[in-house]
Amino acid sequence: MYLAAFIFEPGEYDAEFHRLNALIGAAAKASPGYLGTESWVASSGKLRNVTYYWRDLDSLQAFSHDPNHLEAKREYARWYRGYHILVSQVLRS
Repeated sequence: MYLAAFIFEPGEYDAEFHRLNALIGAAAKASPGYLGTESWVASSGKLRNVTYYWRDLDSLQAFSHDPNHLEAKREYARWYRGYHILVSQVLRS
């Protein structure tokens, strides 16, 4: 199993953000190999995390090429103060 943790500091969201966010979430759930999502907010309230779980690396990589996902990545500065993504292989849980 693999995970992609999207760790970010939110900025201001607009209608375009919400549109893309809904499309990206639907695309992930419809993707072969998608196993689930969980999220958290840091105790400071400044950082958030959305973690996507995938059966294998190929599934994760296929999702990363979704056109709406790529569009959101190009426009991230409109909605986030910063972000990073951590991709990990889960060996044990």
